[in-house]
Amino acid sequence: MAPLFLFFASLLTGVIDIHAHCAPDSVPRAIDAIDLARLAKARGMRGLVLKNHWESTASIAYLVRKEVPGIEVFGGIDLNRSVGGMNPEAVEHMAKITGGFGRLVWMSTFDSQAQVRSDKENRPFVAVSRDGQLLPEAKSVIAMVAKYHLVLATGHNTPEEDLLLIRNARTQGVRNIVVTHAMMAPIHMSIPQMKEAAGLGALIEFVYNGLIGHYKEFTFADYARAIRAVGPEHCVLSSDMGQPANPSHPDGLQLFFEGLKKAGITDAEIAIMAKQNPARLLGLAPFQIVLERLIHGSKIVFANYGGWRTCGRCKRAAGIAAQDNRHSNRRGLLR
Repeated sequence: MAPLFLFFASLLTGVIDIHAHCAPDSVPRAIDAIDLARLAKARGMRGLVLKNHWESTASIAYLVRKEVPGIEVFGGIDLNRSVGGMNPEAVEHMAKITGGFGRLVWMSTFDSQAQVRSDKENRPFVAVSRDGQLLPEAKSVIAMVAKYHLVLATGHNTPEEDLLLIRNARTQGVRNIVVTHAMMAPIHMSIPQMKEAAGLGALIEFVYNGLIGHYKEFTFADYARAIRAVGPEHCVLSSDMGQPANPSHPDGLQLFFEGLKKAGITDAEIAIMAKQNPARLLGLAPFQIVLERLIHGSKIVFANYGGWRTCGRCKRAAGIAAQDNRHSNRRGLLR
């Protein structure tokens, strides 16, 4: 078995990507869900949330877990027109899929009113509000999210609508909320709006997709400035990869983290945003507890979001002790 220090050498160790596009899909994707899970596991990642704009991925998550054990794979549902828009019955069906691995509910993306207007298209759209008020069907969806303890993702709506969704979600008892790539089109949240959303308990998502390729709008410095203003404890880092012209999800995340570090974001802050916060969203044990279980039940942890502690059993610095065969990863790659 490989010693743990080999896994610790990577920024990707323990990372959970909550925004991973893959095949099967109705548009071209660079990799399918099974191969993505294998790749992510081999790179030391802890988990993935599979995203499809047009159908639920809860069933795929169940099957991928059977084919690639040892990595946490979840799915969700994106409330575009293909699933009936703001359809609480679709959310409930997703939540009941075998295994219970459907976790995220995106409040419409490519069919949202904001997206259709941003694209200057003349086609039907999915609305969540009218005249500054949430529509009853949007509230019904939020109620279903609360009932099944799911994660509400705001989707491609306006900043004002995102804040309406967050406030109503908190009122209805939703505990886990993420603002979908808040800085990117068509959302374009300002920093004050991001801070307001964070103050209401939402995590603010930053994705690598906004820094490269077709959807590039920002620089690493732009992201770092926003993260500093909002606070890493209120942010989550995702890839939003899967497009054929873009890097793989692990490669994209590695480049994302390295670019943020050059812009002044620390390893410890990246660990908060890419390991701790996604785990909390998904109801998983904190990463440091996972490490305790991996290393003969001792009290060595990634203390304070990435710093080393002393191994309670061996009384040696964990960074050195990880090379000892007593600390070998006998249970396989991190889950």
